[in-house]
This record gives sequence, C-alpha cells and structure tokens, in this order.
Amino acid sequence: MFGMTKALHFDCFSGISGDMTLGALIDLGVEADAIRAGLNSLGLPIELQLERVRKGGFAATQVWIKAPQQNEDRYLPDIEAILSRSSLPESQRELALRIFRNLAHAEAAVHGMPVERVHFHEVGALDSIADIVGVAIGIDLLGVEYFTSRSVVTGHGMVKCAHGLMPIPTPATAELLKGAPLASSTIKAELTTPTGAAILATLVQEWVESPNLRVKAIGHGAGMKDFLDQPNLLRLFLGETAAAPIGRDVVWMLETNLDDVPGELIGYCFEQLFAVGALDVFTSPIQMKKNRPGILLSVLVPESLLETAETILFRETGTFGIRKYRVERSKLERETLNVETPWGPVRCKHGWRGEVQIFSPEYDDCARVARQHGVALHAVYAATRRAVTGE
Repeated sequence: MFGMTKALHFDCFSGISGDMTLGALIDLGVEADAIRAGLNSLGLPIELQLERVRKGGFAATQVWIKAPQQNEDRYLPDIEAILSRSSLPESQRELALRIFRNLAHAEAAVHGMPVERVHFHEVGALDSIADIVGVAIGIDLLGVEYFTSRSVVTGHGMVKCAHGLMPIPTPATAELLKGAPLASSTIKAELTTPTGAAILATLVQEWVESPNLRVKAIGHGAGMKDFLDQPNLLRLFLGETAAAPIGRDVVWMLETNLDDVPGELIGYCFEQLFAVGALDVFTSPIQMKKNRPGILLSVLVPESLLETAETILFRETGTFGIRKYRVERSKLERETLNVETPWGPVRCKHGWRGEVQIFSPEYDDCARVARQHGVALHAVYAATRRAVTGE
C-alpha cells in the first residue's frame, strides 16, 4: 500500500547482542537456510543451529553458532578480506562492513589507536563473525527502510573481557551508544554487548519508547543467560509506519580541496565513506591557487558520523583541512516494493510527494536477475517499471 514504510523496532528491554538479534530475525520469519547459505560463502568452519526455547514464559528462537575454538588474531582488514571473498550480495556485505567498522572505530577511540591496528578480540571470533554477518543478511532480506529502538538497557557491574575486568557498559559499548538513551536495570550482568550496540548504532534512525507502528509480526531472540526477574530476550516488531523521516531533515556537508591525490586513492576513500554510512560522496572539478586543476571532494553525512567521516578524509587523502556546514534536505516520502518480473522478484523504491510519483528499480536486484538469466540489464529495468506502473 502506497504511503506506508516498512519499519523495524528494537524492543531491547533486556539488552541486545548479536545472537539475540539473529534469533529474533529468524523468529520473525527470515529463512534460516538463506542465512546459512550466506554464512557458508564466508569459507569459515561455522554452522548455524537453532532451538525453540522458553524465556520467562515467552517462546523464542535460540541461535547457536557451532565453530572450533581459534586463537587466530583478526584485525579489521582481515574481516574485510573475509567479506570480500564471500558471495554475499553487495547490500549484505556493505551492511556487515558498516557494523564491523563502527565497532572498529569505537575500539580505536577508547584504546587510542588507528582503526587498522584494532584487534578484534571476542568480536573477531568465528561465532561473532557469524552473528554480525547473519544479522546483515536477515536485515537485508526483510527489506526494512526505517529503524527505531527504545532506550537501551545495558545492565551494571563488571564483566571479564580480553583486557581484564571492565565496567558495564564496557568502553566500546558506551562509545557506540553515544547519543542513545540508556535505561537502568537491576540485573547485575552485561545485557548489551559491543556487537549489539554496534547493530543499533548502525541501523537506528529514531529513539522512541513506543513506535507509531502497524505491527505485522513479532520476533523473539533468546539470550544465553536466564534471569529470575525478567525474560532474557530481544523483541523485534516488524510493521508499517507513516512516521518515517519525510519532508525535511538536517545533515552535514564535509568538503576538502585536493590537487595531489591519485584517482585510485580517492576511489578507495569513496568506499570507506560509504561503508560507514555516508549519505552521499561525490567530486567536482575545480581551479585552485596558481591555476592548479584540482578536485572538490564532498561528503554528506548525518551528525552522528561527523567524526568518523573526518577521520577517514584526513587518513585517506592527506588533506590539511576540511570545511563543514549544516545543510537542510527536502525528501520524498518513500517505501520499498517487491515487484514480480518475468525473471523473479526485484525490489523497487517508490517515492512520492503530493502528485509527484517516482519509481526506481534497485540496481543490485536488477543486475543479479540480468546475470542469472542472461538478459539485458535495461530489459530488467523496463520490466520492473512496467510491473509497477502498468505502462
């Protein structure tokens, strides 16, 4: 139905972790075999196992990742290499990379080191890799456009990590939850893990206790521990909302002038910026001092990504300065449609404002269909538009 947006609400009243999120997504109806297929493409010795359990009276899905114990050190480039070798669709690979990179930036900030030198301890383990990639696959398959969450319950006390005893929330979790509303708890345990916090930091667009949502399905993902006072699970509410961001919003524009940076380095900078969630990245030819030809590199980001984007620009371009200013955007209302074509389903973006109606087939889906069936890409685009508009 036009005018509604597919939305997902995180009800993390007992915290959030990677395995809880993956379990809740499968409980919502995401096909476990589709997630298994994506995980198998990583080339790692991991196996996804499921169990239906009860948590405080709730039926829930418990996720177990069966994997051998490894002592292998993994850093962000190692994780990126694993994902690049996989056969995951670009949308799933990029979402997983964004979660991992947000984790890496948080760890780098709290430990005071470059992102590339951050050692993924618990998060670099096989089960954690499977959790994050599995969540990215599940989120992509749901086709959700708008994400909300209630205030985050982190628990309290101390927890033993690779660096020794740490306060709850751990430093990385606290860094990732900057700007998010936190809620108190009487539970003396780590309820929200760095992986769970990274998922929220990557996805959530609005923090609200009770979402304006027409609920279609509810998923329960079980945590590993059991508490006397409350069920240890994550609830996900999937539905439709008319309250997605429409009309106008305020974002930030970052700009820097470059005249001595090779094109391939600028291209790599593009990839890094998009991977962490930049809204847009583009270049423009300019004439600089002493009539030197140069390039204006522009980056559009939400306020939450300002520091991360600046770090990438300084690191990858070697620029000595960045201009930044707030800009106001006017946006169409939007939703994602699943459109049937002669070669299978294709996703299509639908945008509208008053009488203005715009339909844009998703390139990744169209390219996949074109490759699989040996048809021209423009034919897939045309068939998708005809299926939507009838013209």
